[in-house]
Amino acid sequence: MELIVIAAAVLSTALILSNLAGILLAAFRLKRPRTLARPPGKVPPVSIVIPSRGVEPFTEETLQRAFSLDWPRYELIFCVAHADDPVVKLINRAIVRFSKVPARLLVGDDRISANPKLNNCVKGWEAARHHWVILADSNVLMPRDYVQHLMAAWQPDTGLVCSTPIGSRPDGFWAEVECAFLNTLQARWQYTGEALGLGFAQGKSMLWKKPMLDANGGIRALAAEIAEDAAATKLVNGLGLRVNLVASPFEQPLGERRLGEIWSRQARWARLRRVTFPLFFAPEILTGVAVPLGLALVAAAGAGISLPLTALCVLALAYVPECALAWAKGWYLSPRTIPAMMVRDVMLPAIWARGWLGGAVDWRGNAMTIRTKAMTELEEGA
Repeated sequence: MELIVIAAAVLSTALILSNLAGILLAAFRLKRPRTLARPPGKVPPVSIVIPSRGVEPFTEETLQRAFSLDWPRYELIFCVAHADDPVVKLINRAIVRFSKVPARLLVGDDRISANPKLNNCVKGWEAARHHWVILADSNVLMPRDYVQHLMAAWQPDTGLVCSTPIGSRPDGFWAEVECAFLNTLQARWQYTGEALGLGFAQGKSMLWKKPMLDANGGIRALAAEIAEDAAATKLVNGLGLRVNLVASPFEQPLGERRLGEIWSRQARWARLRRVTFPLFFAPEILTGVAVPLGLALVAAAGAGISLPLTALCVLALAYVPECALAWAKGWYLSPRTIPAMMVRDVMLPAIWARGWLGGAVDWRGNAMTIRTKAMTELEEGA
């Protein structure tokens, strides 16, 4: 019994310390939002490809931001799969309103993969006129210096620059839970991974050198995995290059969220990570507070220490540093942030378990069964 108590105490302490270390590493990599001036001299033109589907609460604002960038030469290429999509009217209206910015709307569905977003991007990539291309989700709230931030992260050994989304403007408690997932959990661990030399692509904003990707299969090469960001990570690493993250990640305004939406999205992402990077997904069960708290309570019970006091100490060591990171980087905080983090951490073990299971997941209205390559090849050969 004594060995169990000691082991539980040691493992709980190790997990708490690794959590703190991750927060510190991320804190050093991340910068508060700041304005970057345009580089001196002549700057390269940029194509920005924006796959769109449906109208969201902040669509008009994100469209306006895309047309208001402080970059002398850029084009916008909006992509929709179907002409009757309600977002088409908003895009066309914005193109007319901001006529000084070269912009086009392309309609069509190139089915090169099971990934609807990638299929939507193909026509935009192939129509892009410039050597620098940004693939940007339609719900990214681009700052005026959006291109500057992406370009500033490009180094001689870079193959791709990305930005994880930072949740903002939540409307209601469940949207705050979404912030807790996006910001001090997912963004934090992504920047920790980059600090450790394990840069992973994120599909929200991706800056590519078009000739480089075209020489290695073009955008269709990103169909090698069910998730385009996983395929991008493997492609770039296979070329001996790095995936870099912007110093100040870009905002994604959330608005209202429901529990079902959060579960669906997180379950899909978990399944994608499980299929594409199983060795990195496996230890995700150790993130969040559930495992270190359970181990600490086992140790406290065996040692005769107060369980409520133990739980309070573990929760404080987990959540106070998270809140400090959010405050230091100018991210969303409210009196409900810690309760939102607690709900998130209650959900994490179930989401992790869901990642190991098969079955269909929802991808913006598309029911998809996410399989490993081996499973797909086995089915095709049957």
